Amino acid sequence: MKSNKMHSLFLVLITAALLAACSAASPDKKTQLENLKSDAAKLNQQIQKLQSEISAESGPDPVKTKDVAIVSLKQGKFDHYVQTQGSIESIENIQVSSKTAGIVTQVFVVEGEVVSRGQILGQVDNSLIQRGIEELKSSLELANTVFERQKNLWDQKIGTEVQYLQAKNNRENLERRLASMNEQNDMTRIKSPINGIVDEVTLRVGQNIAPGMPAARVVNNQDLKVKANVSEAYVSQIKKGNRTIVTIADLKKDIDATVSFVGRNINALSRSFVVEVRLPSSADLRPNMSTVLRIVFESSNNALVVPVNVVQDINGTKVVYTADTSGKIAVAHRNVVEVVGVYDNKAEIKSGLKPGDQVITVGYQGLNDGELIKI
Repeated sequence: MKSNKMHSLFLVLITAALLAACSAASPDKKTQLENLKSDAAKLNQQIQKLQSEISAESGPDPVKTKDVAIVSLKQGKFDHYVQTQGSIESIENIQVSSKTAGIVTQVFVVEGEVVSRGQILGQVDNSLIQRGIEELKSSLELANTVFERQKNLWDQKIGTEVQYLQAKNNRENLERRLASMNEQNDMTRIKSPINGIVDEVTLRVGQNIAPGMPAARVVNNQDLKVKANVSEAYVSQIKKGNRTIVTIADLKKDIDATVSFVGRNINALSRSFVVEVRLPSSADLRPNMSTVLRIVFESSNNALVVPVNVVQDINGTKVVYTADTSGKIAVAHRNVVEVVGVYDNKAEIKSGLKPGDQVITVGYQGLNDGELIKI
């Protein structure tokens, strides 16, 4: 920098001298050349004098160092996990349908309504069944009266046993027919099979419905699970009870849970197996929500962990730079390391580093072994 300034000054003075020489009338070119050489010699002397003065004032150039940041390496917990996509399902998510065919005469619920097990959601036309029930009730009253009289006579040894048995049989037949008609009548009522919330109602008054046709959907949000597929590469590591972190991005929420089910079958197309994770009750959770599962299959309590970005790959060798601060000047030191796992932007180091090492976390790019650094 200083030399460049001196040369620039030299050029300026030479240029000024040339201009002055050109502007002045000179007798011949030889005389002009001699005058310029004399001026150049004087300028060189002035430049050397200025350089000496500047060096004396500023001293020698300082040693070049690179600014870095460090962190002391400590032992801590490190989780090995597999990450996969999943979706929330309701264990009790029921599509309700009618048990009998007929015309819908009434709808008793709306979407979003809380219902209990056995609550009536809709009614199918049962007018013919009701009339049949009334007729049977009348016949049963008569049959009861006849049976009671025949029983009284039989108790007094009046009449025949056949008459008594016929009256008894007639009454019992009518009771069975009435019970059957009541069951048929109950089948015309569309009921909720679970406690939950009505998520969808497709019933409409006047609609002709038949068994199997969707009438309503009832969902119990108190009993949810996450279902996901995991690569068969982890089939020996994923087990029931493994700790799991369920991340729901839409809710910006993490839920700690455990694996509740591990499938035994490997899908021939996807080469994966099913994993289920039961979720705690929450009003925010909905069936079919997307989730990310991190299933922890191994944990190290005394692991050496560094940010994954400080591990550099140099010609196929994993390298981490540390700062040697034992002397007066800090020096960068290159360490060949063995990485056994990379999870959540962190890397576990098996060998090459030890607790207390000063790992360079900023300014490690382009460092050389033994290079001077400034912390």
